[in-house]
Parts: sequence; C-alpha cells; structure tokens
Amino acid sequence: MNALDPFLHRTRVAYFSMEIALRPEVHTYSGGLGVLAGDTARSAADLDLPMVFVTLLSRNGYVRQEVGPQGNQIDLPSPWIPEDWASPLPAMVAVSIEGRSVWVRPWLYVLTCPIGNSLPVLLLDTDLDQNSLEDRQITDRLYGGDEAHRVKQEIVLGIGGALLLRALGFNIRTYHLNEGHAALLALQLLRDTRRPGDVGSPSLYDRASVRERCVFTTHTPVEAGFDRFDYGLVNRLLGDFFGLAELKALAGEDRLNMTRLALNLSGYVNGVARRHAETASGMFPGYQIRSITNGVHVHTWVHANLARLFEARFPHWAHEPEVIALADQIPDGEIWTAHQAAKVELLGVIKERTGTQLQLDVPVIGFARRMTSYKRPNLLFTDLARLKQIARERPFQIVLAGLAHPLDEPGKQIIEELHRHIRDLQDAIPIAFLPEYDMSLARTLVSGADIWLNTPLPPLEASGTSGMKAALNGVLNLSVLDGWWVEACVEGVTGWAIEGTPPGAGDAEALYRKLADVVLPLYQDRARWVWMMKQSISKIGSTFNSQRMMRRYAAEAYMR
Repeated sequence: MNALDPFLHRTRVAYFSMEIALRPEVHTYSGGLGVLAGDTARSAADLDLPMVFVTLLSRNGYVRQEVGPQGNQIDLPSPWIPEDWASPLPAMVAVSIEGRSVWVRPWLYVLTCPIGNSLPVLLLDTDLDQNSLEDRQITDRLYGGDEAHRVKQEIVLGIGGALLLRALGFNIRTYHLNEGHAALLALQLLRDTRRPGDVGSPSLYDRASVRERCVFTTHTPVEAGFDRFDYGLVNRLLGDFFGLAELKALAGEDRLNMTRLALNLSGYVNGVARRHAETASGMFPGYQIRSITNGVHVHTWVHANLARLFEARFPHWAHEPEVIALADQIPDGEIWTAHQAAKVELLGVIKERTGTQLQLDVPVIGFARRMTSYKRPNLLFTDLARLKQIARERPFQIVLAGLAHPLDEPGKQIIEELHRHIRDLQDAIPIAFLPEYDMSLARTLVSGADIWLNTPLPPLEASGTSGMKAALNGVLNLSVLDGWWVEACVEGVTGWAIEGTPPGAGDAEALYRKLADVVLPLYQDRARWVWMMKQSISKIGSTFNSQRMMRRYAAEAYMR
C-alpha cells in the first residue's frame, strides 16, 4: 500500500510554510513562524481536519548557536537525519530555474496526535543525483544563502509544492499560504488558468478562481520585513514562467513583493491578532484583512506535572482546551507544587549549561525571543543602577535565551551587550543566558520561569505566542501592550501591562516601576500570586490555543 493512500482521497486543504516545528529532533524551523505551523499541524490532527502540510526538508537546519567567551554568537550548521523521521516518496517533479530543470522529491513525515489521528507533512528536497551540486543545495539550509538562493527556495516551495501535490494524486480545494514565502504557489495556480487572448492581446487568467482557493496569513507588521525581489533577478530565475507586465500588476511595479502577490491572489486574508490586523489594514488599504489570533497547542506546551492535574479533572482537556477555564478550581497547593517542579527542571538546565546556580525561592524573570532590535531584549538593562537598586530591595533572577539571524548584525551585537550586562551585574543579580534555543529548551523556559517578560516596540509585534505558552503554565506575563497581549491582558488578574509615557520612549521607566512597585512585592504574597497563576491558566489557556484557532480557520477560511 502507498504510504499516502490513507490521506489522498480525504485531504482537501494544503498548508504551505517555509518552516515547521514538528519535533525538537527535526530541524525544519527557525522560530515563531515554524512553531506556529507545527502547532497548527498538531491541532489539525487533533481535530481530524483533512489537511496536508508542505515545507522544505532543510537538511542542515537553521542555525545551531554557540556563544563565545565575549558573548559573541557563533553560527553553526544544525543538521538532522531525515531517514530517522521521514520516508522518501517515489515521486519527483521538475521546476524550471535559470532555464534548467531542477528536480524536487518529497519526503513524508506522518504526524500522529495523542488520540491517534494522523496527517501528512511533505518535506521538499532537491538533494538528488539528477541535480547539479548548486541545485542540490537549494533545500540544504533554512533561509540560507543570498537573495537568489531565497528565490530558488520559494520557487521549490510554492511551484514545486503545487506540482508535487498534483503528481501525488491529492485533490486540493483550498491552499493556505503561511506568510508570503509561498506566494509563488498562487502564481502557479493562476498560470494553470491561462488561456490565450486575442491576436496581439495578453493571455487571460481566471484570477477569481484562484482567489476562491487561496487563504493568506500575514505575520509581518512592517513593510521592511516582506520578501521583495528585483525583477531582473526574478526574470533570470523564472524566465518566461509568467508575463512580466501581468506579474507587476499583481506584485508591485518596482520589485516583486511576495506579500502583495499573496494579497492579490487570496480571497481570504488574515492577520494573527486583532491589533496586527488593524496594522496590516493600514499598510494595505483596499484589502479586507481579518483577524484570527494565534494559539498554542496545549498538549505540547503544558508541563507534564500540570498536565496530570488537568487530566485528573478534565480528561478531554487536550482535545477541548476550553475546559481549562475551570482550572481556577484546582487547589492552590497543587498548582504551586506543579510549578515548583517545573522551576526545579529549569534551574537544573541553567546549572548544567551555564554553571550558574539560581535559587528556587527567588522569582525568575524569563525572556526568550528571537534576538533582534524591535524585540528590545536589552530594554530591561536600560539603567543598570536602577536595576541594582530594585534587586537590593526585592531580589530577583533573570534567564535569557534566543538567537539572531546569521545576517542580523545588530541582533548579534545585542547578544554581546546582554553578556556584558551579565558580567556587570554578576554581584547584584544572578543572570544566565542559555544558548541553543530550540523547541525543547522553550518548553522548559515557558513552564519554569515565574514572570514572562516581553518588550517589543509597538506595533511591531504581530502576535507573540511564547507568552501564550507561559500563561498556559501559570507563568505571569509582564508585557508591552502589543500583539496578542492587547486581547489577553487583564491588569492584575492575568498579568501586567508595560505602558510607557510616552509610548516606546517611556517603556523602560514603566517596566522598572511595575517591577518594583507591583510585580516583585506581589511574589511575596503567595496566595495572591497563585490566584493570578490560576487566572492566567484558566482565562488564557482556554482561549489562546490552537484548537480554537483551527476551528476558526476551518469555519471561516476553508469552508468559504
């Protein structure tokens, strides 16, 4: 029997993403976008949705991070062994790149959820004997190489992925583009509708039929973050795949804007939080941009000890996480004991990886995000003297994690700055930086910290799912009001907001005041602190989960 046989005839939705976090050992993700795609797949399996997921194989992963003596990030390959987790399928298709055929083969990873449902994930690979050495490396490393390499990867994902689904026998009704990386998929679908125009007229395309089939989720709230490619480069790589005049009408006159292309060829477009949808609508007037706020997969991110408490009271909690709304009825002692066990695990990891010994009875502030300027990882360290003063009155500890994109020099400089701050504060505040931030370490951090800090510069945070994972474990969010936190923050109940005056410039002062006057004093009031933990779990966990997110996608986007 063909390995795909159980899926072929029922699958109607294809989800395309440049990256996806399937499990820690499969290095096909870089950060939040991939983790969201993984949670999407896990919930799709839980709900038995008729979906297939398409991504790149990325044999050498993204980046394995080491940190040098001075805090400098060292970028290393992060290889994995596809044969350990996936199986190559007996099919190949060719895409045209620079006028030559580049062959693409899919590998099959079968994702099975805890209740037994399965769905297929196709991992696209160009490391084939039929290809040149250069072309074999297209799918070698996630986001690797220069601009031309990126275009080649997006050709393989969008065009190659569409052709492979057809070759394998899938009958797809709806295509979901997770970010603009997959926009060439929609262009392939449009090309398929081409019929010649009258003599001397351009070809005719059925754009309406493509828009009926495409769903586009944008994650980027700043135009500088969109993939844009020079048309000269695009023409060199794609040749006559699509007429230049028609392409410019869809993707922008100056450069091929992948987000603009996806917007014009998708009938349903959404942002990943209400605030983000508002921001995106302002950036792209004339387009209807809805909002489906992201969620996290509860069964993946809840610590095992807390999961046992849920299981004993709500046997179907992983499938129907809305019942977590009743978690505020769990006795305080059980919640606190479960959290302390998670904290012990985190402190053990910190000791093992850094040699730093943190204390169980002192609050731990966690910050773990992609290290880039707009996330403002160094906001907490704006005034070291002030930070020391706060710590003298109310001791606290800090754990940091996150990696910078290999080409993001300012992000790498931030990591070096953080290590200087660690050295400068070593006699006043215990601080640890954990290298090699990945899915496994994230699980430990979001369950073991006491306070989850998030300090993006508004409105640059599209959503921010790490805070959802923390809240699900009773870790209290202290965050700038941006992304998802605008919807979830009930001041003094589910967590706290950082609201600077003026916004942005005054955020450091607002953070210090909230820490010194509210958050750290409250940690000494065990009963009130645990009450807030329970409010965080019950109110946020029951709402900001990927089951709710996928039910909305199924009802509002896929079933149009």
